[in-house]
Amino acid sequence: MPRRFLLLSAIMLVALLMVSRLALAEDEPGRWAFDPPRDDFRADALLDLRALNEAVAGQSGFVRVGADGQFVLGNGQPVRFWSCVCDIDRDKPFVAKPLSPNKSEPDLAHAARFLAKRGVNMVRIGFDINPNPKAGNVRPTDINLTERDWFWRVVAAMKKEGIYTTICPYWAVPAKFGKDWGIPGGSEQSALGLLFFDPTLQADYKAWMKKLYTEKNPYTGIPLTQDPAVAIIEVQNEDSLLFWTFGKIKGEQLTNLGKRFAEWTGKKYGSMDTALAKWGRQKIDGDDPANGVLGFINIWEMTQPRKEGPRTVRLDDQTQFLTEIDHDFNQMIGDYLRKDLGCKQLLNACNWRTASPEFLSDCERWSYTPLPVDAVNRYYNELHTGPNNSWAIQPGDQFTSPSILLNPKPLPVNLKQTAGRPIIITESAWVLPNDHASEGPFLVSAYSSLSGVASYYWFATSDDEWTPPQSANGYMPNSQRLWTFANPDMLGNFPAAALLFRKGYVARGAAVVDEQRTLEDLWQRRTPLISEEGAFDPTRDAGNLAPRSSVKTPVNPLAFLTGRVQVTFGGDPSKSKVADLAKLIDEPSKTVHSITGELTLNYDKGFCTLNSPKAQGVAAFFKNQQTFSLNDVEITSGNDYGAVLVVAMDDQPLTRSKKVLVQVGTQCRPTGWQQTPTQIHVKEGNFDGFVVRNVGHAPWQVVRADATITLKNATLTHGNVLDMNGNAAGNVTLEKTPGGMSFKFPDTAMYVVLQ
Repeated sequence: MPRRFLLLSAIMLVALLMVSRLALAEDEPGRWAFDPPRDDFRADALLDLRALNEAVAGQSGFVRVGADGQFVLGNGQPVRFWSCVCDIDRDKPFVAKPLSPNKSEPDLAHAARFLAKRGVNMVRIGFDINPNPKAGNVRPTDINLTERDWFWRVVAAMKKEGIYTTICPYWAVPAKFGKDWGIPGGSEQSALGLLFFDPTLQADYKAWMKKLYTEKNPYTGIPLTQDPAVAIIEVQNEDSLLFWTFGKIKGEQLTNLGKRFAEWTGKKYGSMDTALAKWGRQKIDGDDPANGVLGFINIWEMTQPRKEGPRTVRLDDQTQFLTEIDHDFNQMIGDYLRKDLGCKQLLNACNWRTASPEFLSDCERWSYTPLPVDAVNRYYNELHTGPNNSWAIQPGDQFTSPSILLNPKPLPVNLKQTAGRPIIITESAWVLPNDHASEGPFLVSAYSSLSGVASYYWFATSDDEWTPPQSANGYMPNSQRLWTFANPDMLGNFPAAALLFRKGYVARGAAVVDEQRTLEDLWQRRTPLISEEGAFDPTRDAGNLAPRSSVKTPVNPLAFLTGRVQVTFGGDPSKSKVADLAKLIDEPSKTVHSITGELTLNYDKGFCTLNSPKAQGVAAFFKNQQTFSLNDVEITSGNDYGAVLVVAMDDQPLTRSKKVLVQVGTQCRPTGWQQTPTQIHVKEGNFDGFVVRNVGHAPWQVVRADATITLKNATLTHGNVLDMNGNAAGNVTLEKTPGGMSFKFPDTAMYVVLQ
């Protein structure tokens, strides 16, 4: 074939590719195509939060818990962690999936720098350090070497960019047993719950931990036990004995646990027979007193309002027994990690919820107390029906698109904290296809600051930069990912939110609820003063929605939005204190004020305002109210919905700051996305929602910003519009106003820096 023909063909191919790319990146009406170039980390970038991190994570020692129950660095300096879950470059060897846009292996070092630039200083990794019996010729005490190598690589890469790591090495849901491993009950059973009480599995687990933490990390030269860049070790992910999956414990394992229960009752009452008498001698499935075995009442009964009687006494004892099993396991494993392996990191027992937020969640949190850090997984999502609704979005799926601004009770950071202990949310996001995710970083940053929630881990990313709209699994066409934060309306809104959170620009509030509970109250499942809203996980829960409890607690759950809500276990209930919430919660106007006076949320019109000296802004349905006059900032927007933050970059009040970041987030959908209104009929009721007609394709299409910002700061004379990599991309015209300046925000940008 002539060279001229080959050259011409090559030119035509390049031209076609360029035309195709331009066609893909074409703006849709009212939107702009989100297709930023790869970040080259220019030294002159005007927005780069890398300097907030240490030069090397852990350079001053291991992260600790300070006297106020918050995290401090090794040198005692208070620290807040803006975090995410990392799944980057996990699979070795890398194999590109046919429908994935990423045809080259993700670059961990690049990803670390990319995340640090946008404010991240902690990542979480997990979950499969246990061996896979399908690998063949595997002993139960072996370790998953590929997984360990990935853990080691992530720790080393993140450390260099000042990013700490949380490690969660085990999750029972995918765990499998080999036929010759000697686990009672055999290889076909579920692993859920077994780690808490099965000594054979516990011995194997200890072997995995020893090989993970004590052997030298070849990428850093030291074992993880000695590496202060590892901030938190999580014992295991999800599923305690107080969740519905307790019902998956069967056969020999259930019998063994029943023997433990019989021994426990004998110690409590003097004999098992005395216990049976206290319980009214009502036999239940699994009772075999002659062989020293007691059965368990269905966990559903532990989730119901109390009815006095002998059966309830048995339920009380069952609750205490199962909670103490969880508690004692956490104590035992904590001692092993610290004393036997020498782990100096902070330890977190678990991160799960229970079958009942009202009656069992305080039991769960008490079971964590042998270890210093509490945690929970808590996503924000509502109704989504479809054949693969736990992991993919497909044409024909039906969904609702809720907003915290209109119903604030499910805000993930609305948590009852154990007094004096840090609590972290190890997995969360505004789960797609929610159309109101821009509020997420704003609300998480502001209300975590107010309540003292120590860290919120956005879930999840496997990409070393942005995650484009793409096939949910890389193989299935006409689907999109469900669980990701690395899109414009979440990750794009990180910088200002991370900056104000990490710098402490929003004040931590006083305790508005300070509850004290006896342990007997926990075992008897008495109604607490306040409880968290129920959460829903489509991969774990039956039905389509979190159950709506009819139990009304004495304290209005909107109290979570006013300040810190905490509980002390083993305390005196008569010493519980509740602030005068009538001054903070105005239910007729649907308005909630923080005790600090810095935050106001109106769930009628749908807006939240932030007013602090160094950070101000609003997340709002602007279609209901266009203009918001804050202390030093006025924001007017013609968008239907969005979030605007104005944050000092030099730790000075906005009125005197020499460098100010203005961030505007709107909404995004894939190119070609189509949805139409519908009525969704499920067993929980009928709901107004949408049906997906077309899931679209890359790139994201972002709603054009329509905002005017006025700031009372006469020293600012120049404005730079930034690209998505924080580089100067043009100027904005500033108009003088009495005592300050005003400007029209560029419609195809997310960041402006004023100087």
